[in-house]
Amino acid sequence: MLGEVIAIGDELTSGERLDTNSQWLSQRLTEMGIEVRYHTTVGDDLDANIEVFRAAIARADVVVATGGLGPTADDLTRESIAAATGVELVRDDASLERIRQMFLSRGRTMPERNERQADFPHGSQPVANPNGTAPGVQMVVQRDQRNPCLLFALPGVPAEMHEMWSQTVAPTTAAAVPQPRVIRHRRLKCFGVGESHLEAMLPDLVRRGRDPRVGITVSGATITLRVTAAGPDEAAAFAAMEPTLATIREKLGILVFGAEDDELQDAVSRLLVERQQSVATAESWTGGLLAQWLASVEADIQAKVGGDYLTSPEAVEELAVSIRRETGCNFALTIGAPDQSDPPAVAISLVGEDVTVTKQYPLIGHPTIVRPRIAKLALNLLRLHLLNHDPT
Repeated sequence: MLGEVIAIGDELTSGERLDTNSQWLSQRLTEMGIEVRYHTTVGDDLDANIEVFRAAIARADVVVATGGLGPTADDLTRESIAAATGVELVRDDASLERIRQMFLSRGRTMPERNERQADFPHGSQPVANPNGTAPGVQMVVQRDQRNPCLLFALPGVPAEMHEMWSQTVAPTTAAAVPQPRVIRHRRLKCFGVGESHLEAMLPDLVRRGRDPRVGITVSGATITLRVTAAGPDEAAAFAAMEPTLATIREKLGILVFGAEDDELQDAVSRLLVERQQSVATAESWTGGLLAQWLASVEADIQAKVGGDYLTSPEAVEELAVSIRRETGCNFALTIGAPDQSDPPAVAISLVGEDVTVTKQYPLIGHPTIVRPRIAKLALNLLRLHLLNHDPT
């Protein structure tokens, strides 16, 4: 079954507010084995909303929308669903009375404009909202020569939406799934080559239509391989991934440094802890990123920031030798300042009892991207050495 999540509101399309509802709902639908293929965000415009709902009903088996169920003139979800499905709005007296009683329980009289929250597209059902005045909408929309579309509209307030999902939407959706099915993901983290190079190392694994599916994303020079599989239960889905995960590890070898939420500092910290070893760092151009990352995972570290004069590889290496001797740490990692070449380059040095490696890396790209990459290159030098892999 295919799913679509719709987020409604000018505050979302204008960028004033981050849409976290769509992420949450997509995670819940995926857990139930529904493949969420579309995320749609639409502003508070009636024609645009009608168009969005018509498209969603045509292409998705389960549609969940949030927002636009309030009492004000810009709350258009009910009208949009009615128009998209070709039915009239009908007032539900029981829902109206519940809304009125909710106001009374708070010592207030219900404003007249709140009456419209009890209007529902003909043929739909209210979804009870224990925590707010806006009931949701549940509707089965018939489609020619196809299974019907199961449509839900929920309030945009996360606390209200979450409980309505758990009490009503989730069990109703689960009952509509023809057979038990879950979708699960695993992530492997890689560093050391570019995205296209890594993809070339896995020629068959990333092709379209493969099962399990393998996707590639890049952030801050870290490549994430996301493996997705489905099965009748969680154990079966994870088991289906194992051959693919094993193949990735075999083909990429040392490029794979961790899984799930791991970062390079996590991998380095684990190796240092296993060996009961420590590292001292001194940074210029990266401004303390190494120290910050390693401190966040409680690695045994002594840090120093500064030294804009350190532009030559020789000076950066001499500093590494010096701070290792001064601190008594097993290793020293130093990062220099950009030199005068075109493009400028930064030197990185790793010094330990049985290793001295100094390399230069060109600074190509925006500093906000290149700085983390340079810091990760330094971490990776240490990681490779700790794994007895020649970092040169």
